[in-house]
Amino acid sequence: MNVQSACHTFALYLVKNPPSCHKIFCLLGFIVMLHQSLLTSRRTFLLSLCATGIPVIAVSETKIRDQYIDSTWRAITKSEWRERLSPKAFRVLREEGTERSFTSPLNDEKRKGIFHCAGCDLALFDSKTKYDSGTGWPSFYDVIKGAVNTKPDYKFFMRRTEYHCARCLGHQGHVFEDGPRPTGLRYCNNGVALTFKPNVT
Repeated sequence: MNVQSACHTFALYLVKNPPSCHKIFCLLGFIVMLHQSLLTSRRTFLLSLCATGIPVIAVSETKIRDQYIDSTWRAITKSEWRERLSPKAFRVLREEGTERSFTSPLNDEKRKGIFHCAGCDLALFDSKTKYDSGTGWPSFYDVIKGAVNTKPDYKFFMRRTEYHCARCLGHQGHVFEDGPRPTGLRYCNNGVALTFKPNVT
């Protein structure tokens, strides 16, 4: 488990087990110190590279052409989404909420098929990439090409990578770098944001 996924797990623990005010201040102080330490380590590393003459390349978010920019799904208003979706699905898809772990039937779905966005029905995941991550949320190690886009998420005093449906922009979950081979990724998805269509045999 890397630092990012460990922090995510710790944040979820805090949500379920709220600490006292004193402990909150102590935790915030620790997080600030850890953040500064990581920043200092990164600066030191980059300065060391520069000193050796090795070129340093700044990595930024990759901008991908939005193939659904003119989709009618983008024109749906928030009130219209509220009418279309269940309250739980609306909270996740349109307000970036998170469902409780181990509450989605799709977490135990073992059949072959395709997982679709519960908002616009875009195909997101093939069941071949689903695996049991032990987190209580449907997890996948890969996504159907072009089906999702990502953005930085700074909630819970950390940087995570949020991903959402590429067509309707509905929030799906977060992706972490602690998944199985061959990608090493874990797409941690809210079950209520998905529908499942089994293969017809």
